[in-house]
Order: sequence, then C-alpha cells, then structure tokens
Amino acid sequence: MGPEAPALLTNICWFMTLKLCVAQLNFFVGDLDGNVKKIVTAAQEAYAAGARLLLTSELSICGYLAEDLFLRPAFIRACDDAVKAVAQQLAGLKDMTVVVGHPTGGDSRTRSVAVQQRFNAASVLREGQVVATYAKRELPNYQVFDERRYFTPGEGVCVFEAGESGARVRVGLLICEDAWFEEPARLAQEAGAQMLAVINASPFHVGKGYEREEMMRQRVQATGLPLVYAHLVGGQDEVVFEGHSFALSADGTVAGRAPSFKENMFLARVDTAQAAINLIAEVEPMRSPELDLWDALVLGVRDYVGKNGFPGVIIGLSGGIDSALVLAVAVDALGPDKVRTVMMPSPYTADISWIDAREMARRVGVRYDEISIVPQFEAFKASLAAEFAGLAEDTTEENIQARIRGTLLMALSNKFGSIVLTTGNKSEMATGYCTLYGDMAGGFAVIKDLAKTQVFKLARWRNAHDPYGTGSCPIPERIITRPPSAELRPDQTDQDSLPPYEVLDAILERYMENDQSIESIVAQGFAREDVDKVTRLIKINEYKRRQAPVGIRVTHRSFGKDWRYPITSRFRA
Repeated sequence: MGPEAPALLTNICWFMTLKLCVAQLNFFVGDLDGNVKKIVTAAQEAYAAGARLLLTSELSICGYLAEDLFLRPAFIRACDDAVKAVAQQLAGLKDMTVVVGHPTGGDSRTRSVAVQQRFNAASVLREGQVVATYAKRELPNYQVFDERRYFTPGEGVCVFEAGESGARVRVGLLICEDAWFEEPARLAQEAGAQMLAVINASPFHVGKGYEREEMMRQRVQATGLPLVYAHLVGGQDEVVFEGHSFALSADGTVAGRAPSFKENMFLARVDTAQAAINLIAEVEPMRSPELDLWDALVLGVRDYVGKNGFPGVIIGLSGGIDSALVLAVAVDALGPDKVRTVMMPSPYTADISWIDAREMARRVGVRYDEISIVPQFEAFKASLAAEFAGLAEDTTEENIQARIRGTLLMALSNKFGSIVLTTGNKSEMATGYCTLYGDMAGGFAVIKDLAKTQVFKLARWRNAHDPYGTGSCPIPERIITRPPSAELRPDQTDQDSLPPYEVLDAILERYMENDQSIESIVAQGFAREDVDKVTRLIKINEYKRRQAPVGIRVTHRSFGKDWRYPITSRFRA
C-alpha cells in the first residue's frame, strides 16, 4: 500500500449512496499470498472509510503478465483457492462488495479427456461468498498481448448490486479489452447497469493513459452511463503499468483521475441526486509525456531490481549520453547507495570522457571506479597476432574492447550480486550498432526502447527537472552536446557509419513501429540510400536482438514481445 493511502481514506467525507474505491496496487506475479494480503488490507481500509465497493485490477489475484503460468493446472487451482481466501477473510464486512481479477478453469493435455476452458475472469465477492463471476469476452492478441494462447472468450454479462441494503447501485462489470468494443457495454446497459466498472491491466506506452480516457469516453457517450476505470500499477519484466485510474461522468467529462506510477487508493462517490447517477472524485492534473516517460523508466528499473531480489546495479559509465541517462534513471529509482559505476578506458578514450564520467558520478553521489582495459586489449591482440598477420585492424578489434568491458562488468556482477544495466538505445538495437557479449552484456536494458533522439531530449528534460528529489542537472552539459562516439578507434563518431540520428530515428519509427513500406518512406522525402541502409541493418541484425537482455517498453512497438520477425528471411520490402 502507498504511504499516502490512509490519509486519502480519512480525509474524504461521504454523503452519497455508494462510496467506491479503486485499489490501484502493484501486484507481484505468482505471489498469491502477498496479493491476497494486499487486496484484503485495501478492502478493510476502504470499508473503514465508508466505501462499500472496492475494485482491483485485471488478474489482481495472480498478477499480470503471468504468461505460461496460465497453462499450469496447479497455478489455476492456486488462484481459485486465493479467490476463496479473499472472500473468507472479508466475510465480516457487512454490505462490502469486492471485485477481484483472476484466471479460472483449466485444460487437459490428453486427447482421451474432454478439454476444459480457461477464462480471464473477475469475481464479485460479498460477505464471504462469490456472488458472480464474469469472463472477459474480448481477448487481445496484438502488441504485447497473447491472451488467445491462454484463454477462451466469455459469453455472459455481469451486472451486480453494490452498496448498503435499500440504497444499492447496479454496476456493469467489464474487463479491459471488453470496453474497447461497443457490445459488452451495451449488453451491460440492457441488463440494467446504472454505471460501468472496467478493471484493467494495460501496459504503458507514451500517451496511452489519455488514449484510454478518450476510448472510455466513447463508451460513456454511447451508453449514457458513468464509468470508473481501475488500472494496475507496477513493472513486470519488460512492461510497465502506470496506474492512471480514472472516473468519467455520464456526460463523458473526467470526474476523477488517480496519480500515475504509484500505488493509490482512488476514491469516488456516486451522486444520485440527479435523474442519472454520476461520479465525483479528485482529479490529478494532466502530465507531460516526458514526466510519464521518466516515471516509467524509474518504475521499470525499481520493480525489476526489487522484485527479482538484486541488491543493486552496476553500470559501465563511458562519459557518453546513453550511460549518463541510465545512471540518472538508476539513481532516481534506487538511490545512490545501490548504484555502482565503472569507467573502463581504452587507448582511444578521450580525456573529456574521463572528466565527464567522474563529474557525473560525483553529482549523483554513486560509487565510481576506473579499470583500464589497455592491458587486456594488448594481451588479446598479442594472442591473435599470428592469426591476424597481414590484416588491417577493423571492427574485430573494436568488438574485442567492448567484450573485455562486458566480461569485467559481468565478473563484478557475479562477485557482488548486483545486476548489470546495459546502456544501448533503440537506434543502436535496430541497426546492430552494438556488440554481442560486449555492450549488450548485462541483465536489464533500461533505454532499449528509447531512440537516440529521445535519449538526448530526455536528458535535457531531466537536467531541468528533479522529480525524485535526487538533485537537478545531474548530467554534465558536455555529455549532452558532444558528438556521440563509441570511442573504439581514433576520432570515431557514430555518424561515420550511420545516417544522422534525426534521419535514422524517423525512418525507424516509420518502418519498425508503424510498418510503413520502403517505397512509402522514400515517397515522404527520405533519401533512398538512407532508407535502404537503415532497413537493411534492421533486417540483418535480428539475430543480435534475439540475444539482447529484456528492457523497458515505452513505445507502442518495442524490440520485445511486440516484434517477432524471423532471423532467416529474404523479404526486403
């Protein structure tokens, strides 16, 4: 529970028929006992404040995304038991209705036994009993979603009563994708619903929260019913859920909005003074895309490190923009005491890189060490001298430097337990401007879904803002303004072998994120040479991306669950 929850609960006065609460909580996939405890605690706190309806997020019992855990019969049985445990522990709360999300059903792996069905469900609990269960009708199978792999579509409608005896409101229950289609809401209305409750676990990308508000506004305008949207918060592997629960009045206006990227007990009251009921709640102000993006990265790091039990993180600090941004995120997420940086200069490392790396480490207050890779690099070259006799130095020697650094970082990780945060961005991952077992070595890729132009933009934003109180302007200005370079050969810059990042990233967005064809991109005014080069690099480097660490998804299409292309292919359009 967030530390602000009790104050929120006790500072609200209620005068209306139904008091409801959205438990916007950070659930832990597979921690059924912990999730049950969170739900029970939230329900008890809400009840003490006068609320008689508590909504939790989609699949709150087991956490989201549970992936192939859904295929394990023992997991489904444990989830069924957890639902019963919540009901039993809340049996003494008179007139309290609690909605929990969970999987249910099962299947058989033998052909001789009839196959059962699994559902993405929500159950309505009241006074120790499961009074209704609703199965999600619309199962998304795009972007990061793969629900048809696990679940069967539901067919029913669920309208339940909530509130104290004699003064109850009829609530139509929907689960996430159901609310993106007209029929489920219309059927709930026809079944007598006076308001809609939508429980959700919808992964974040920049702008998604306000897209949801607009889509739910369409449901409200079509039905004339107010709507409350209960959303998950937290990080789970490569996806982040930002919270941003909200309520819409019957006319479609925002009646309430919860904080983003933090746990919160979002409270609303049902106004029955008018002919049509309405919702009233506190409204969080709208947020900038940069703040959402920063909070997503911070939450993604904090939950991946914390939920997986790592004592801290290690970052290879180069004096460049990417590692600087990752360091700033890590400090905001974990605090300086859990962050260690290592500078590993090569023969080609510029003096200003040393100076800037040291300065940034000093500004954010993290441990900083320097380990030269010059002796190892010379030893590698000596070992390979006979094999490479007569051949000019090329990317082979560049990659050896990156792989020495990767080995040193992983050795420190193994010895001390901290996870290595990689520093590669989306532009590099797309074009293969990264080294297997070198700068790709590590456990978590913080900015894997940020294009290089976004990296620069976000660095400037963070220097101008201090959202976590760790200090403003953490990144030395020269790191942001100097031409980016891998510093693996004399006087190297990224643009020696790549188009300008403004061009590269614009092509990447059109081709990779929006599936535009090569001809369409050329027709928009991009040079064919640049388009052919960037798209070719995207195709031939799929094998690298398959071996990259998991990283935080912040766009509507990332190199992760969203991107499933063959390594071996001759298609070139």
